[in-house]
Amino acid sequence: MLGYMIIIGGFTLLGMIISGKLKSTFNKYGKVALRNGMTGKEVAAAMLSHYGIHDVKIVPGRGSLTDHYNPLTKTIALSEPVYNSNSISAAAVAAHECGHAVQHATAYPLLTMRSSLVPVINFSGKIQSMLMMGFMFGLFGQGLGGGFTSIVMYVLAATFGATALFSLVTLPVEFDASKRALAWLDNSNITQGAEYDGAKEALWWAAMTYVTQALSALAMFLYFLLKAVGND
Repeated sequence: MLGYMIIIGGFTLLGMIISGKLKSTFNKYGKVALRNGMTGKEVAAAMLSHYGIHDVKIVPGRGSLTDHYNPLTKTIALSEPVYNSNSISAAAVAAHECGHAVQHATAYPLLTMRSSLVPVINFSGKIQSMLMMGFMFGLFGQGLGGGFTSIVMYVLAATFGATALFSLVTLPVEFDASKRALAWLDNSNITQGAEYDGAKEALWWAAMTYVTQALSALAMFLYFLLKAVGND
């Protein structure tokens, strides 16, 4: 399992670097107020109104960078640094989450596909955790037979394959939401000049976190698939 540890370690380090850059970028533009003084909540309300979406609620959330849109409850939860803040970062995040609401309202196919994969991902995560614990405690050693170990490897490959598929589908969903957000921020003049550039930079680094997750999931899928084939 040395290869597994190398992959985990490498992508954990990359993830930390990307996360650090994301936080520093959001902190940078979180200190710069919009010239129009609109808060994250107001930006979100304005964008939803522009697209004629009146059945989505905007609620305050907890923590930082925990903003999300829930298609089941039609709720946009904006984190503490976003909900009442009038910063460039707050505007970018609020508009991005509204981008997901617009995707939902227009039946964006990949958002629908991602939502349908959530139960599969939750189940796969549980299977991965159990099997990895088994490896840690030596339950899948040669004493149980190489054939059994191969089956376990194929199961892990399948579950990580599902995770990789979910991550790959997530990429265009997130990029599209940011594209919609930036287009609206620009066309509505909510952000102008340097404000728009700041919002674009913040959303770009946010997107990079999803790219890292997708690459990590794909690497894990290929690793266990090759291990399974090698054990046959």
